[in-house]
Amino acid sequence: MSHAMTRHALRRFCLAGILCIAATLQAAAQAYPNRPIRLIVPFAAGGANDLVARLIQPSLERALGQPVIVDNRSGASGIVGTDMVAKSPPDGLTLGVALASHSVNPAVNPKMPFDTEKDLTPVILVGKNPMMFVVNAELPAHNVAEFTALLKANPDKYNYATPGAASQAHLVVSYWTKLAGVKMQHLPYRGGGPAIMATVAGEAQFSVMSSLISAPHIESGKLRAIAIGSLTRDPQFPDVPTMVEAGFPDIEAVTWIGVFAPAGTPREIVERLNKEIDRIIHDPDIKSKLSVQGITPTGGPPEVLGALVSTEIKRWTAVARENKITMGQ
Repeated sequence: MSHAMTRHALRRFCLAGILCIAATLQAAAQAYPNRPIRLIVPFAAGGANDLVARLIQPSLERALGQPVIVDNRSGASGIVGTDMVAKSPPDGLTLGVALASHSVNPAVNPKMPFDTEKDLTPVILVGKNPMMFVVNAELPAHNVAEFTALLKANPDKYNYATPGAASQAHLVVSYWTKLAGVKMQHLPYRGGGPAIMATVAGEAQFSVMSSLISAPHIESGKLRAIAIGSLTRDPQFPDVPTMVEAGFPDIEAVTWIGVFAPAGTPREIVERLNKEIDRIIHDPDIKSKLSVQGITPTGGPPEVLGALVSTEIKRWTAVARENKITMGQ
């Protein structure tokens, strides 16, 4: 057989294979879902994305006519569970519920086991939760300007607490201190709970944490909110100015929760999931329950989540490089 004939046969074989795969995916999309769906939460039970997964689970089961099983697979700041999603068949039967750390990890970890943008398909941005800029209530600072002046007068005297090195909070504070021209000592803790309690106790004087974790201590008077990370004021904290109002228009500090599928999942399946979850999170009862958790439902087409991830990866990569922040510091 000539080389030309061999190449021709090989092309026909490859084309047949591609058409076979396409036909299989199309058939799967038309029959979707024909088996239970696994909703992987890449963190331990009790966290924000776990609460969201279990909140939407019953309604999603009814909408799709199949069981939806929440599967907690924690480890490595969400990387372990998300890697399972990325490496699953693209049939819409394995989904992942990710946090904002999803766009932080590739910025601080050079050894990611998957490509965050290429190996996962955005399904929907469930919602956002603004981060609060808080100080210990005994600190003589009632707004960002006063806190900035205090830090400039006392460089490296004060500490800030984060849920860990290379966390979103670590990057946010590093970004802000560069813009403000101030210095503090970083105290990394094992999670948001210990970090916020350290700020309450005065081991640290400052922290940037989700409003869900911060709110109880603000209400008790142990912490003082000097700013909020959303671009507009939050209805739950109408008296707390934004960082934009405080003179830092480039700072948007929010946590978010999104649903992803493996790359290559048929568009019909992605759109079906997007439509159903969007309807669920805007149901008045679910919306109210999300609000209690400090989460404002967002929704919209999959591209909204995709654009957010892309933008944040670029932003946090620049901050991490400038401040030499890597996972495992």
